[in-house]
Amino acid sequence: MKTPYLASLAMLVLPFSAMAIEPGPSSPQQALTEQWLTLQVTGSAASQTPQKASAAERDKAHQRLLDSYKYPIPEYFDQKVGGKTQGSN
Repeated sequence: MKTPYLASLAMLVLPFSAMAIEPGPSSPQQALTEQWLTLQVTGSAASQTPQKASAAERDKAHQRLLDSYKYPIPEYFDQKVGGKTQGSN
């Protein structure tokens, strides 16, 4: 009869174990990544000089996009087809 009560108590305590992780970065790498992402979001390191594309550059970029639709997407990719690398036999 004590087993259902103990199981119920364990299920009630289980969510509190997830709160054991402290907030903030867990490593120096994560802290550095968060700093870079903050710079990107805030735009504080953005260039003050606007970068504009010329009409010819925009036309070429648009044409490359349109040309990419000329190739059909295969139903599946055959694993045996493809190039070889130096490490393959």
